[in-house]
Parts: sequence; structure tokens; C-alpha cells
Amino acid sequence: MVVINARFLTQELRGVQRFAEQVSLALQARRPDLVFVCPDAIQMHDTARRLNVQVIGRHTGHLWEQLDLPRYLHRQGSPLLVSLGATAPLLYRNQIASHHDITYVRHPQSYTRAFRTAYRLITPVLLRHLKNLVTVSEFSRGEISAFYGFPKERILVVPNAVGDEFQPGIPSRARKTYLLAVSSPSEHKNFARMIKAFLQLRGHDRVELRIVGAAGGVFCEPSLERLASNNPRIRFLGRLSDEELILQYQGAAAFVFPSLYEGFGIPPLEAQACGCPVLAANAASIPEVLQSSALYFDPLDVEHMAQAMHLVLANQCIRQQLRTLGLHNVSRFDWNHSAGLISERIDALLAQQPPSHAGLPLNAGLPK
Repeated sequence: MVVINARFLTQELRGVQRFAEQVSLALQARRPDLVFVCPDAIQMHDTARRLNVQVIGRHTGHLWEQLDLPRYLHRQGSPLLVSLGATAPLLYRNQIASHHDITYVRHPQSYTRAFRTAYRLITPVLLRHLKNLVTVSEFSRGEISAFYGFPKERILVVPNAVGDEFQPGIPSRARKTYLLAVSSPSEHKNFARMIKAFLQLRGHDRVELRIVGAAGGVFCEPSLERLASNNPRIRFLGRLSDEELILQYQGAAAFVFPSLYEGFGIPPLEAQACGCPVLAANAASIPEVLQSSALYFDPLDVEHMAQAMHLVLANQCIRQQLRTLGLHNVSRFDWNHSAGLISERIDALLAQQPPSHAGLPLNAGLPK
């Protein structure tokens, strides 16, 4: 019996939750020994049904994870727990957990004081009790190991991937020419500089900049907010469904990814899977993930970013080359392969455990 901490099913779907969801689905397809448990208040109902999740405990959120989940595990004989959603029971020792990056350390201004203080306090406690840690890139592996002193050999790199629904569309000559970005209100996403770069473009007066996601927090200067809000060529689209987002990727002249710090970065891979050329910052894990498939710029240099935008808009050959390179690059990543890496680590840890930890029946102690 292996228990999967499925608390991520009660949360809003973002990058960490996407990772946990897709890896869990792929793990379920290859292993019969998994039990998925979570608190009440499920938001991702379809995924919960597919995983046959068991709702346990009476709390939600952190209290469920720190109180109800450990109690349940001890009743089952302390089986191996896999926590893929960036939080986990702090004191449970028979566990694999995930930690995608240390953005809260490198760019603390992107988070509230309470959030970054909590992570700085609880992460060392969690790491002391883990058997293995999962992260999403070699970059993050080095960052976590160096900052927390956690042994690199106990950190497993399991990359993100892109779902099969992200596919190239049929080109349309009538489409509006636009650059696309996916926004977050975090300062390290660097959208203020990207907007400044777009406003510097010359000779592309009919090109739009479309920003998907929350607009709040994107602007660090009131004057920039006024300029962008009053410019009809800058469009904030809000949150979109996957189907709507795919259409935006498919129709864009290029996708712009200006982030200063990423543990991985799924959006540029989604763009590439949809046949969209990618312009990206040469920072953090981004070159590791995109390799030679993107047109890079210095994310701190607004003029350099604007030059990259101009180049991809003005040169059809470059756009086509980036599309071809992007489709090749995204093919390197696969959720089944990522789940296989975790499955192999589960098997290795189970082989080291006594039968009392590894051999309980699947239905032992489950709620009726």
C-alpha cells in the first residue's frame, strides 16, 4: 500500500497542482497499490473520480494535512506517503514530498511576509524527515540542495510536461497579430518590464499584447498602469479555460516568457506544443527546459526584450524555425515518463521497508 496525499484536489489549479494531478493520473495507470486520500471540499471533481479518491478526516487545509492525514497513516501501519502538492505532513518520516523551487527565498517581494516566513520555517523541518524529495529541474535541485543543505542524491528530478490537448491549430490568415503572455500577480514574473518593452516597439502599431491571467500586481508603477490600461493594444484576458488558452496559443505570433525566476515553467512548453514560437528570459531554469528552442533575451533589459519582440514579428523565417524547434523540444517531456521516475523511486523505497510498512491490503482501514 502506497498512500498519495491528494490535498491538491481541493486547491485552485495552478502549476504545482497541475504537476500533482497529471503525475497522479499517470501513476494510477501503472500501479495497483495506490490509495489517494484528501480532505473534503474537493474542487477538481473529475480528477477525484478518476483517482477514486477517499475523503478522510474532519479538517481541511493545513490542519487536515498535519493532523488528520498522519492519524490515518498511523492507523494503516505507517505506509509510504507520496505528497506531490508542495506541502506535506511535517513530522511523518516514511514519505516522499515535492518542492518545486525556492522563489520565496530568491524573490521574497513576490509573496506576503506571512507566506515566506512560514515556508522558511517549515521547509527545514519537513526536509529533516523526508526519505526523498522531488523537484522539477536540475536548476531547482541545485538551489534547494545549496540553500537547505539537503543531499543532492536524495533529490529526484521529475520534469513537468504538457497534456495531449495542447496541439497546433489550423493557421488563419484573418487572425489578428498578437503577442501572448500568461500572467501572475507575482513581481518576479517581470510583466512590468515586458509591457514597457512592448510599448517601445516601433513599426508594429497593429500588433496586440494579450495577457492571460490576473492583472492585479503586474504593475509596480502607477504611471505604467495608466499607460497600459488606456492602450487598446494591451488586452488583459483574465483567467481562461484550457480550451480558450489553447486557442490563444495557436493564434499568437509568439509567446513571451519574461520571468526572472522559475523552477521549471510550464506555459512556454504549452505554447510550443501548440506551434507557437517562444521568446524567453535567459534566467534560472528556463534555458534548461527550453534549450535551443527559444529566442532568449535579458529579462532585466527592456530594450533587449523589445528587440526580441521586433525580430520575431518582422521575420517569418525565424518564427517558423522557432515553431519547428519548439515542437521538437516539447516532445522531450512526457507525464508518463515523469510518473515512471517516481514509480521507480517508490519501488526502491518499498524494497528497503519491512513488511509491516509495505504489505497492508489496499482496503485496510478505509472509510466505509
